[in-house]
Amino acid sequence: MSHRSSRSGLVLAALLSTTLVLPAAQAQSAPVQPAPSPAPAAAQGVGTPAAQAAGQARTLSAQARERSPGRASIDQPLWKQAAQAAEIAVQLEPANAEYLALRADIYTETGFWARALSSWQAYFAVVGSDAAPQAQAAAGQVYYQLAYAAYRRSDLPQAANLLSECLRLAPQDAACTLWAGRVALEQGDFAAAQTLYARAAQLRPGDRSAAYFSQVAAQAGQYGPEATRAFSQAYADLEAGRHAEALQGFERAAQLAPSFAEAHREAGRLALEQGQLSVARAAYTALASFPGATDADRYNLSLTAEAEQYGLGAVREFRRGYALYSAGDRSGAEAAFRQAASLSPRYAKAWAWLGRVQYEAGRYAEAAASYEKATQLDPADRAAAHFLRLARAQLR
Repeated sequence: MSHRSSRSGLVLAALLSTTLVLPAAQAQSAPVQPAPSPAPAAAQGVGTPAAQAAGQARTLSAQARERSPGRASIDQPLWKQAAQAAEIAVQLEPANAEYLALRADIYTETGFWARALSSWQAYFAVVGSDAAPQAQAAAGQVYYQLAYAAYRRSDLPQAANLLSECLRLAPQDAACTLWAGRVALEQGDFAAAQTLYARAAQLRPGDRSAAYFSQVAAQAGQYGPEATRAFSQAYADLEAGRHAEALQGFERAAQLAPSFAEAHREAGRLALEQGQLSVARAAYTALASFPGATDADRYNLSLTAEAEQYGLGAVREFRRGYALYSAGDRSGAEAAFRQAASLSPRYAKAWAWLGRVQYEAGRYAEAAASYEKATQLDPADRAAAHFLRLARAQLR
């Protein structure tokens, strides 16, 4: 080994023995695909101390991915060591775009967003307009994640600025476009929101939320910014699985803008899911009075009213049974009607339909017993009384 090679190895070993203190990483809120760094074979662990440090950073990164696929974190020892090696490469050659991109990639892949941002900014300061497309895409993801964090802090101006940077670097990024539309909507810039949602729909033709919010943005002027903001934030809670908070948000939007049909509709649907029948009834009663009320709105209003009498579980089972009966599945329908009657023994309609499938199956004794129960609970049910007589006649 030459004197120069020995000296380079000693320098690198000394640098790598120095522990770089890395603060606790920010939580990664969404999986990010790492952007591949330019990595010529000549730089893989040979040549200058900087090249050796970069080579070690790549090797450690590869080992970290193999050991914990899909779960990259700067707190994992291999990733921390990879970041330290990349930092050394940059310290030794601060104007080397390859090493700057390598460092930024490591922080991006591990979800260390604040450090990733400063690293990408250092990279762009060196390369200027010659930035690699994959580097721009990766940096866009960093801006996107930081924008989402700002949104969760209710810092809409900061979220808007970060999303603007994301779209500057990655104009084809559908997620950035969609969230930029949401932030514009909540800031009351309805024209910008419409434009951004229309663009998001082009980038993601199958994304129903883009088309949905494009319509919301088009009508937002009549609801006002406060109600629109409450609706958008409720939708974000819904997407994040915070259903109780989402329901409160949709209720608030409907209170602020009583003609906001979608706010009532979402509130009614979530209230039904959560068994809050009085809230669901209020939402669907309001919807039923609107000129644009749908058959589904009226169906859900009747379901809610019936559920307040007999319980939501029983009513859902009964309606499932009716759907199965209509589809020709008599066996499945009978099981559902029986379950509905079991859940709510006072549910006359469930007993009557249970009797019907039993009668059609030729099980007249069972049918007579079910119809008798139905007529006791609802003496005004003439159809049940009629089939009770027919079932009894078959037994003579």
